[in-house]
Amino acid sequence: MKCSAAPGSKTSCQAPAASAPLADPTPIPTLPTRSTDCDWVVRVAVNRPLPLLDYRHVGEPPVPGARVRVPLGRRATVGLVVDVGRTTAHPGALRDVIAVIDSTLLVPADVIALLQWAANYYHHPLGDGVLHALPSTLRAGATPTLRPAMRWRALRDADDTLRRAPGQASTLAQLSALANGCNDSDLAPLGISRDALRALQKKNLVTCSVDAAPPQFVSHPTVALTDEQSRACAAIAAALGKYQAFLLQGVTGSGKTEIYLQAIAAVLTRGEQALVLVPEIALTPQTLARFIARFPRTVVSHSAVSDVERARIHLRCLAGELDVLIGTRSAIFAPLQRLGLIVIDEEHDTSFKQQDGFRYSARDLAIKRARERGIPVVLGSATPALETLHNAARNRYRTLRLTIRPGRAALPTLRVIDVRGEKLEDGLSQRLITAIGQRLAHGEQALVFLNRRGFAPTLQCHDCGWIAQCPHCDVRLTLHRQPQQLLCHHCDERQPLPRACPDCQARELLQRGVGTQRVEDALLRAFPATPILRIDRDVARSRDRLEQRFDIIRSGQPAILVGTQMLAKGHHFPAVTLAAVVNADGGLFSSDYRGPERTAQIIVQVAGRAGRDERPGELWLQTSHPDHPVINALLTGGYDAFAKLALAERAEVGLPPFMALAMLRADADSADDARAFLERLRETAPQTEHVQLRGPAPAPIERRADRHRFQLAALAHSRPALHRLLTALQERAATLPGATRVRFSIDVDPVDIF
Repeated sequence: MKCSAAPGSKTSCQAPAASAPLADPTPIPTLPTRSTDCDWVVRVAVNRPLPLLDYRHVGEPPVPGARVRVPLGRRATVGLVVDVGRTTAHPGALRDVIAVIDSTLLVPADVIALLQWAANYYHHPLGDGVLHALPSTLRAGATPTLRPAMRWRALRDADDTLRRAPGQASTLAQLSALANGCNDSDLAPLGISRDALRALQKKNLVTCSVDAAPPQFVSHPTVALTDEQSRACAAIAAALGKYQAFLLQGVTGSGKTEIYLQAIAAVLTRGEQALVLVPEIALTPQTLARFIARFPRTVVSHSAVSDVERARIHLRCLAGELDVLIGTRSAIFAPLQRLGLIVIDEEHDTSFKQQDGFRYSARDLAIKRARERGIPVVLGSATPALETLHNAARNRYRTLRLTIRPGRAALPTLRVIDVRGEKLEDGLSQRLITAIGQRLAHGEQALVFLNRRGFAPTLQCHDCGWIAQCPHCDVRLTLHRQPQQLLCHHCDERQPLPRACPDCQARELLQRGVGTQRVEDALLRAFPATPILRIDRDVARSRDRLEQRFDIIRSGQPAILVGTQMLAKGHHFPAVTLAAVVNADGGLFSSDYRGPERTAQIIVQVAGRAGRDERPGELWLQTSHPDHPVINALLTGGYDAFAKLALAERAEVGLPPFMALAMLRADADSADDARAFLERLRETAPQTEHVQLRGPAPAPIERRADRHRFQLAALAHSRPALHRLLTALQERAATLPGATRVRFSIDVDPVDIF
C-alpha cells in the first residue's frame, strides 16, 4: 500500500510580512468528512519535498507537534504530526504509523502555523518546510534529553601564576567580566576555549557547576542615554503586549544595542522572553558578552553550536528555561512560548534570506510572527533595506531615529581618492598608505576593507593570454597564497598552482587583481614593524587564530586590520580611527539591480568602524568613478540621500519594492534542457495583464558545479495575482516534457539575482 498525500492549501498567498499588511495564517485545509475504518487519521510532515501525508493510527492519538515514525516508500522515516482527525480525503487504505516517538509536543501550534503560512507564501512543499522547526538530531529521531545546564564562573582574577599562560589569562579575564559567568553552551560563540577553562579549573581559578537559575537579569549602573535613545526606549516599552513594528534607524555607533538591552529588560520584567536575530557575520563575542553579562539566561544558536547542543537549546526553549535566545536565520522557528519581543539586528543583511531549498526570509517571518502573537518587533540598522524604508514611509513601521553617537564620539570624515591614472601598490594608493602611516604614528589602528578574499582573482599567461578557469563553473579560479593553490569560491574546486602555462608552456604567469592576502602582503612591506591582522573566512576557520588577532586589536596597540565583510559589522574597535575601502566600485555596475544598494551599505558600515571613541575617525574611498551618483549621494547626504535616489530609480523602472518579484529557476546538466524547460513553462502560463514574465535568460553565472542555470522573472503590481500565477506554474512544471531532467525552484522576493 502507498502513502496518500493530503492536498495542499489552495488559498491565495498574501503579501509577505515585510512588504504589505499580513493575512491570517493559512488554515490547514479541512478534510472531507469521509469516515475510515481506523481510529485516527494522522497528518504528518516528513523531511522530504512533499505535501502532508495521511497515516492511520490505532489507539491514543499523538499530539500535534510530536514526532512519529512512519513508512515512506520502502523505508521508515521520522515525521512531525501537524493534525489529527477522523477523516481523510483519500480513498483506499492508509499505511499505519509505526511508532509515536514523543508523548508531548516538540513544536508549538503557533510555530507550525507560521511554517504553514511560509510554505504557502514561498511555494515550498509543506513537509520539508515544517521540519525546519527541528534541529537535525531531532529530525533524525534522536531521543530528546534535557540535561542540567552547566555554568562556568571565575573564582578570582588572573595573578602571576598565569604569566606564562597568556591564553589562560585571557580566558579568565573574559569569564571574570561576566558577573554570573556563562552557560556551557555559550563558550564557543564567546570564543572561550574549553581546554583553557579545564586548565584553569585544575588551578582552582574557575568553577563549573549545575546552573542554579541566576537572576533573570543583572542590575547594571544606569547608562546615560541620549534624548533620542530615551525616546526610542520609551516607545518600545509602551508597545509591549501589542503588535507594533519599529524601524530603529541609527547611525553606526549610535547605541542601538543598548536600546535592545533596555527593551529586553522591560520584557523580562513582564515574565516574557525575547528573541534576537542577527546575521552570522555580525554575531561577535564582544556583542554577545554584553547580552550575557546583563541577562545570564541568554543562549546563542548559530554555526559554532553543535547539532547536539542545538537540540538541547530547543528543549530548553520549550521548557521555558531561557530568557533570551540570540540566533541566526533558523532561530525564527524557536519554540519560545512566552515570547514578548523580537529584535532583528542589521535587518538589511541578505543572510536572513535562505538561498536554497526552503527559501524563506527570517526577517519577514519575524514580522509575521510578531503580528500573530501581538508583540512588538524592532528592525535595527544604520543602512536599512530599501524595502524597509519604503514600508516605513507608508507608515507600516514606526521609525525611531538615532542621528548622533553617545558621548564625544563623532561620525567619521569621508575622503575620496580618485585612482584613475595613479600607480597602485597591490591595490593601495600612495595617499592611502601615507594616511595609514600617520594614524599608526599616533598610536592608533587602521582598517582596510576589501570584499574579495584570496591573493589575486585571476591568474593569466603573459604570452598567450590563458586564464585559469574553474572546470565546473563559469568563473575564474582565485589564487590563494595560504595555502598556495587555485580555488573556486563557488564549487570549492582546488588545483595546485601551475609552474607553466598549460596551453603554451610559458613560465611567466601574471597575478591579476587584488584580494585580501595580496593587500596583506603590501601592508607588510610598507609597515614591517606593525602587526597586520587579516580577518576573512580563510582565517575564521581557525577560532584560535581568530581570537589571537582579536586579542591584539582589543589591546589597542598600533595595528592594521585587513578583511572582508566579517570586519564591517558589529565590531567595536575603539582604537580604529581610519577605515578604508580599497575598491569602492565593486557593486556599482553589478548585473544585480541591488548592487548599488549593497555597495552603499558596505561603505557606510565600514565607515562606522572608525572613530567610535573620542578620537576622530575618517573613511577613505578608493574609486575610479568619483562622480558616480552613489558616491556623490553618500558624500553629500549620507545613506538617506542615497536611498531617496535609489528608490526613485526603482519606481521609474518598476522594480521592488514598487513591484513584487519572483524568480523561477531551472538548472540541468544541459543548457538546452534548462532553457527549453522555462520556455515551455512560459508558454503554458495563464494570460494575465497583472504579471509580467521576463526571460528565460542565463543566470549571471550560467554554469555552476557543472549545472547550467536559467531563470524566468515574474514581476507584478498585485501580489495575489503573482501568487495565483506561481501556483499555476508550479502545478504545471511537474508535467512538462523534460521535467525529470531539470531541477526547478521558485524564489519569492529574491535578494540575489544570481
